[in-house]
Amino acid sequence: MTAFPEIHAPAAATTHPPVVFLHGGNVANWMWEPQLPAVADRLALTPHLPGFGARVAESWPGLAGAADDIAERIRALVAEAGGEAGPVDVVGLSLGGVLALHLAARHPGLVRSVLASGAAVERVGGVARATSGLQLALWHRRWFWKAQAVAFGLPADSHEPYVAHGVSIRRDTAAAMLAEVYAGGIPAGLADYPGRMLLVAGEREPAVMRASLRALQRSGARIETRIAAGMHHVWNVEDVELFNGMLTQWLGGAVHARLVGA
Repeated sequence: MTAFPEIHAPAAATTHPPVVFLHGGNVANWMWEPQLPAVADRLALTPHLPGFGARVAESWPGLAGAADDIAERIRALVAEAGGEAGPVDVVGLSLGGVLALHLAARHPGLVRSVLASGAAVERVGGVARATSGLQLALWHRRWFWKAQAVAFGLPADSHEPYVAHGVSIRRDTAAAMLAEVYAGGIPAGLADYPGRMLLVAGEREPAVMRASLRALQRSGARIETRIAAGMHHVWNVEDVELFNGMLTQWLGGAVHARLVGA
């Protein structure tokens, strides 16, 4: 499976800051391909997270370690692309959303703004935790990943890359990552982050996602929260038009009108 690029140059010279996309835990950086046309006026970075994508041989370093790793990778990729050093806009979904919060808390000078969807900071239990145990037991069974693709509402043309990448991830990496994310917790220092933050949950996501939005609202961090009506967890491919509209409006300083109050 060919690795998806990490650097996507703008269509023309630009003064806009780079935008960084952090992928989810059961996918890789290729999940952001539908969003790239919406940010063609910027340098876009889609880094491989440790333990995923082109880095599946690596062990999971923990959320704090992964945030530090991403910070170093962002600086290196901006330099490689010939961009100027300075704060970047960060977009994350699922694991990528959680990491976006840790990145903002640990490296506030690097992060200009955060847009995160499906970021769980409350403890995940019940059916979701039981399902993760089944998932780990069936980790390298392609039929299980195909069923997951259907359950997530992924478009048919994204099923094969989702399955191929899923079975490539080390089971111990997945177990360590899931245990940490499912334990929950708001990153230390997030309330001191001075930048703009928008946290979103799909209406059809598990209840823990809305509970996480409420917990973040109570945390003292300066966060706006919204619900994407009718959406599941991986909705950047479920409704590309809405997600990209939300993305471009957020980068332009506004919140999309179709997102409703959490």
